[in-house]
Amino acid sequence: MSDRKANNPSSSTSETERSLFGEILDWMLAPLLFVWPLSIAFTHYFANNVANYPYDQALREHVSAIARQVKLVGGKAQLSLPASARALLRADETDSVYFRVSTMDGKLLAGDKDLPAIVPVPSGEAGYGEIFLRDADYKGQDLRLAYTYLSEPGMPRAQWVVVEVGETTEKRSQLANKIVASVILPQFIIIPLAVMLVWFGLSRGLRPLTRLRQTIDAREPDDLSPIATRRVPEELEPLVEAFNEMLARMQRNVEAQQRFVADAAHQMRTPLTGLKTQAQFAIRETDPEALRHALRQIATGVDRAGRLVNQLLTLARTEGGELAQRKHEVLDLSALIRDVVADWVMIAIEKNIDLGYESPGPAMIMGNPFMLSELAKNLIDNALRYTQSGGHVTCRIIANQNMVLLEVEDDGIGISEEQAEMVFERFYRVDDAGTEGSGLGLAIVQEIAMQHDTKASLLPNPTGKGAIARVSFAVWHPPAAPPPLPDDFSELYRQSPPIGT
Repeated sequence: MSDRKANNPSSSTSETERSLFGEILDWMLAPLLFVWPLSIAFTHYFANNVANYPYDQALREHVSAIARQVKLVGGKAQLSLPASARALLRADETDSVYFRVSTMDGKLLAGDKDLPAIVPVPSGEAGYGEIFLRDADYKGQDLRLAYTYLSEPGMPRAQWVVVEVGETTEKRSQLANKIVASVILPQFIIIPLAVMLVWFGLSRGLRPLTRLRQTIDAREPDDLSPIATRRVPEELEPLVEAFNEMLARMQRNVEAQQRFVADAAHQMRTPLTGLKTQAQFAIRETDPEALRHALRQIATGVDRAGRLVNQLLTLARTEGGELAQRKHEVLDLSALIRDVVADWVMIAIEKNIDLGYESPGPAMIMGNPFMLSELAKNLIDNALRYTQSGGHVTCRIIANQNMVLLEVEDDGIGISEEQAEMVFERFYRVDDAGTEGSGLGLAIVQEIAMQHDTKASLLPNPTGKGAIARVSFAVWHPPAAPPPLPDDFSELYRQSPPIGT
């Protein structure tokens, strides 16, 4: 496959390098090139019709002039055609003119006897004095014929007199060609001019795209501010707005990364410095007991630093809001919290704390399972840290038709109402807590709650001891099923309103 791509680089280039200017130009000129031959064909057709009209009128006049020289006396035809009239018919310098006066039974009265025969007209279709036209071939030449029938009332059809005048079509062709040329030749100037004007118009019309590209190219690499839409055409506004939304998402991601780097640099400096001090102290120590104490301190510092790193990474992941929201799914919050509580039972036993769980049954919500697990872990961890040995921590689910409430209650040191608003800020810790921590657990909880369109709260326990953390979620309801159709169509028709009402 790699060899095939290497041997045919033009295929990938043709698929990726597409010109909007060329695309529009193709779609504008291709129909023009298709319509132009049709225009020539239509022009030639109508030019022939226009060229035929005056010469057909002249043929009719010749037929009328000859018909006036025919006299019908007693059912017999008599023709008196002066020599000057015959000479006038033959006087055309370009075309040849032929005529014939004969009866329907083939008797020639005057003119050219070998003209194409006239097809008899059915009864009732030939009006007296009406002149007909048709095309014929005569001695290898195209011929235009005009003819009429002369008769008297009661005269047998076989004795009808037919007057015909035919003319070759050279003058008609010349006139039609002149008409076509007068229409087509200017197009050889107009069409290139139109292409140039289209080219110029497209160049002017696509100039806003060029300005937009130049605006983006001129930006600094770290400039993620939105692009102004004041001079942007209406058709480009959705594109610019979508680009601005992407810039806003990038700005949030960059800010989250910057906050993560700043938080990591700020928080990791102290533990690492402590680890280095303890390591240097252990290197110089010769007393085995003091050395073991220093190693225990190093192990404690490593655990603290590891927990801090995990919390920083979790916070960085939760700040990718769009990614978390795209992974929301229907889940049972009761089952999820039950599993999280089970993971913390052994830790609670080690601290001699009674960890319990209460739930009325399934509680269906829409959320991200990983994020909600992290939320519950941090709430339980926070409650266990601030609860003394022998205390109680209870996780419970309270549900009704519209709301699912997650509560984590403890009987620890408690919290004041002033501190309850501040504990969700990063790195904030209660001064008199007397426990170790980074101050990131509840900040993570609040970030995850916001990703689920809600907020977390921490309130003093109404019993007077400890605190209660709460997060509420909207209940997920399955979509309503469509109403069943009636058993028969007559019932359906009866229930439906008439069309047009």
